[in-house]
Amino acid sequence: MPCGEDWLSHPLGIVQGFFAQNGVNPDWEKKVIEYFKEKLKENNAPKWVPSLNEVPLHYLKPNSFVKFRCMIQDMFDPEFYMGVYETVNQNTKAHVLHFGKYRDVAECGPQQELDLNSPRNTTLERQTFYCVPVPGESTWVKEAYVNANQARVSPSTSYTPSRHKRSYEDDDDMDLQPNKQKDQHAGARQAGGVGGLQWCGEPKRLETEASTGQQLNSLNFSSPFDLNFPLPGEKGPACLVKVYEDWDCFKVNDILELYGILSVDPVLSILNNDERDASALLDPMECTDTAEEQRVHSPPASLVPRIHVILAQKLQHINPLLPACLNKEESKTFVSSFMSELSPVRAELLGFLTHALLGDSLAAEYLILHLISTVYTRRDVLPLGKFTVNLSGCPRNSTFTEHLYRIIQHLVPASFRLQMTIENMNHLKFIPHKDYTANRLVSGLLQLPSNTSLVIDETLLEQGQLDTPGVHNVTALSNLITWQKVDYDFSYHQMEFPCNINVLITSEGRSLLPADCQIHLQPQLIPPNMEEYMNSLLSAVLPSVLNKFRIYLTLLRFLEYSISDEITKAVEDDFVEMRKNDPQSITADDLHQLLVVARCLSLSAGQTTLSRERWLRAKQLESLRRTRLQQQKCVNGNEL
Repeated sequence: MPCGEDWLSHPLGIVQGFFAQNGVNPDWEKKVIEYFKEKLKENNAPKWVPSLNEVPLHYLKPNSFVKFRCMIQDMFDPEFYMGVYETVNQNTKAHVLHFGKYRDVAECGPQQELDLNSPRNTTLERQTFYCVPVPGESTWVKEAYVNANQARVSPSTSYTPSRHKRSYEDDDDMDLQPNKQKDQHAGARQAGGVGGLQWCGEPKRLETEASTGQQLNSLNFSSPFDLNFPLPGEKGPACLVKVYEDWDCFKVNDILELYGILSVDPVLSILNNDERDASALLDPMECTDTAEEQRVHSPPASLVPRIHVILAQKLQHINPLLPACLNKEESKTFVSSFMSELSPVRAELLGFLTHALLGDSLAAEYLILHLISTVYTRRDVLPLGKFTVNLSGCPRNSTFTEHLYRIIQHLVPASFRLQMTIENMNHLKFIPHKDYTANRLVSGLLQLPSNTSLVIDETLLEQGQLDTPGVHNVTALSNLITWQKVDYDFSYHQMEFPCNINVLITSEGRSLLPADCQIHLQPQLIPPNMEEYMNSLLSAVLPSVLNKFRIYLTLLRFLEYSISDEITKAVEDDFVEMRKNDPQSITADDLHQLLVVARCLSLSAGQTTLSRERWLRAKQLESLRRTRLQQQKCVNGNEL
C-alpha cells in the first residue's frame, strides 16, 4: 500500500497544508491537484482508494478520499461558494484565513466567528453534476472492480445518529425522516443567523454556498426519494458531484471516473430543514426555489452524498479488463500483445455464438460484426459505422430471446433488454424530459451512455392499440436506430442528444422498427430445455476464455480503420460492374452497407485497413444473407 494514509483518510489536511504555505496565492490549488495526481501514480494506488460503487456509504469515513464511476445524468446550475473566508477569535481578536474549496460547510474553531465584512473573503463558482452509477452495467464488470479494489474500510461510527447503516439495496425501501434527524441533533446544536447564513454547534460550521435562494417547506418526504436512475431496478448511490476545474469538458451522459473528497455531513440535512421551516414565514414571491426544486437539489447527504472533485477523467469504456485509456503509450503493449492472438479468439467466439444461436454460424458472424460496430464519425446528420441488426425467425413463446440476451450480458460491459409489449410501449418513459418545477432532467429509458447494447425483444409484441405515448416511444426508438440521437423533451422545444447505442432487434418476422441489416435465424437444433442448454453453454466456457471475448469485443471498437486509394478504386469498379450486371439488385444504400460490413469484418480479424480478400468475404456474407431471406420469403409467401 502507498506509504502514509493521510491523503486517503484526511485529504483536507493535505489541502490545508498547501493553503497554509501559499495563502491566497492561487498556486496552492494547482499544487493540490498535482499532489494527488502523483499519489495515484504510485504502485497500485488507485486500488487502495475506496469506491462508492463497491463500498456501502456507511463504511466510508466522512471527508475521506474516494472514487466513483458514474454517468452524468443531469447538470445543475453553477453555484457560488466561499472560496476563501476569514474568521475572528472572539477572545484574542486574531484573524485566520480558511479555504472553502472541497467543502460543503465552512469549519470554524472554538471561539471563532466568521467575518463577513473582511475584504479578504472571496466568492467563487463551482459546477454541480447529478451523477448515477453507469446504467445497465453488467454484473461481471461490477464483480471485476470489486475484486480489484483493495481499500481497507470498516463501518464509520462518526455520524451514525443521523443516518441508518444500510446497503444500497435497502435505499429504495427507506423512508426519509428529516424531522427525526432534526430532533436528535436539537440538543447538540446552537443556531443563529448572520446575513442570511447559518451556523451550528461547536466547532461552528457555516454553509459555504453563498446564495442558493430561499427554500420552502411543506416537502413530501413520506415517499422514498427518487434517485432518477434511467433504467428500472438499478442499485447504488447517486451523488451530487461538485467540479471546480474544466467542467466545460463534461456533458450529460458522459461516463466519468472521479476522485475527490466525500461529504456526508448531517448538518447539510439539518440546515436545509431549518431553512425550509424559516422560509414558511417569507413572502412566496421572494422565494426563487420551489419546494420541489429544493427537495431535488438538496437531498439528504446520507442518501445522496456529495463528492468534491479533485481529479476527473472521461472514460472511453468501462471494461475493467482493459487499460482505461487505450491511446496512452503504456497501453500499446497490452493492445499489441492481444492483437497477436486475435485469430484464435475470434474463432472461439464464433463457435460460442454459433451454439448460442442454435447452430446458425451465419447469424453468429453477423452478431460479431454488430457487437464491435460503433459510430466512428458523423457526416452532416448521418452517423457512420452504426450497424443495427434485426435477428428475425426467433421462436415465439420461447425463452430463447431472454437467454440470448443473458449471453450478450456476459460479453458486453453495459446492456439493457427492452421487452416490446403494448403495455411497456404505452406506459414506460423512453425520452428524458425537463421538469421545470423541480428544475431537473427526469431520466428515461433511452438516457444511456455510449457503447451500451440495447436488445429490443419484439417477440413479445401482441395485437393491441398504441396510444399517443406509445407512438412517441416507437418514434423515439426509430430515431435512435436511424440517426443515433434522442430528442429530449424540454416542453417548449426538443433538444438533440447524439448517442452511440448498439441496437439488436429480435423478432419473429421482419421488425416493425428500421434496421441496417436483417438476418433470418435458421436453427440447426431446437433444445428441449432452452435454459439448461444455455446454462451448460456458459458453464463450458473457461473464465479466462470469456475474458478474452470481453476484451476482444471492447478493444476492436476503438481501432483506427482506413481504406487505401487502391482498394477504394477497386471497390468503385466492383460496384459499377455489379450495377451493369443487375441494376435493380444493388443501390447506393447497399454499397454503404457493404462497406460497413467490410469495415467490421476487417476489424474483427484485427486488420485496420480493407483488403481485397475482406471485401470479397463481405460480398459473400451479404449474398448468403440475401439468399436466405429470399428463400424464407418464398416459403412464407410474404415479405419478412
